Amino acid sequence: MTDTQILIESVLQALVAGLLIGAIYGLMCVGLALIFGIMRVINFAQGDFMMLGMYAAFFIFGSFGVQSLFGGIVGPYVAVALAGPLLFCFGWAVHKVLIRQVTGIRTSDMEAEGHYAQLILTLGIALVLQNGAMILFGAQLMSLRTPLASEAFMVAPLWADPVAIFLNKARVVSAVVSVGVIVALWLAITRTRLGKSLRAAADNPEASTYMGINVDRSHRIAFALGTAITAVAGGLLATNYPFHPFVGLEYVIVMYAGVVLGGIGSVIGAFWGGMTIGLVQQLSVLVLPTQLQNATIFVFFLLIVILRPQGFFGRVWERT
Repeated sequence: MTDTQILIESVLQALVAGLLIGAIYGLMCVGLALIFGIMRVINFAQGDFMMLGMYAAFFIFGSFGVQSLFGGIVGPYVAVALAGPLLFCFGWAVHKVLIRQVTGIRTSDMEAEGHYAQLILTLGIALVLQNGAMILFGAQLMSLRTPLASEAFMVAPLWADPVAIFLNKARVVSAVVSVGVIVALWLAITRTRLGKSLRAAADNPEASTYMGINVDRSHRIAFALGTAITAVAGGLLATNYPFHPFVGLEYVIVMYAGVVLGGIGSVIGAFWGGMTIGLVQQLSVLVLPTQLQNATIFVFFLLIVILRPQGFFGRVWERT
């Protein structure tokens, strides 16, 4: 192969890898965007909800007969699908017991509309989840093993015979599942009565109450749904990367960067923000060491914030 062909192949490979991993990033960003867009809660525990999704999928796969029933290829994705409803219930309980105390109508009389209390509360939840996972599961790396992670589709030839790209099968399946979840969520928000109540609760909670909408219930559904979506993204990520109790710290900043890039209050924008982060992350390794991936992400993030502060799809007046 010539140097030009090697360069072309490397760039194409990085683009494909960026799109595939970016779809998973986009899904986890959407979970956070749903909570922030509807409830206006800055949730520092979102990365740890993702971590719980990873562990939930891991133990469902290995300890509840899913592996023996569905096999090593389909089984991990069945476990991920089952982890979603489990974390939905967990998010529902967390909101009912804790989050509801510092959100919704009751924050109108609180300083800074309750944001100070929300920050401290969600940070405390994050610390409890991290240390609780450390006590229960230990610090060793785990992964949701699937044979697809070591296999790839080869696309060749392209325009030159020696040029080919390889698509990791586990990443392809995870990306397809992520896009499917995003489409289902978008249809639910835009086409269903529940989606209308969520949008109304986001736009004007007080007026929604007068219209007969239970704002507290809408917020609880949004929080539980955002938790479940991010947990599913975590489970999909676990089929490609190992994880540990503090893995949420590595991704919560990525989530917030994706939400801001896409435009605060825009769920679909958050998905494209996550996709952008995946592309920048993978393309950066062509010219920089792997250790500088996150630094590259935030250099790009700062450029976008300077040039377009509202993000790709955000508007000054727009809400979810």
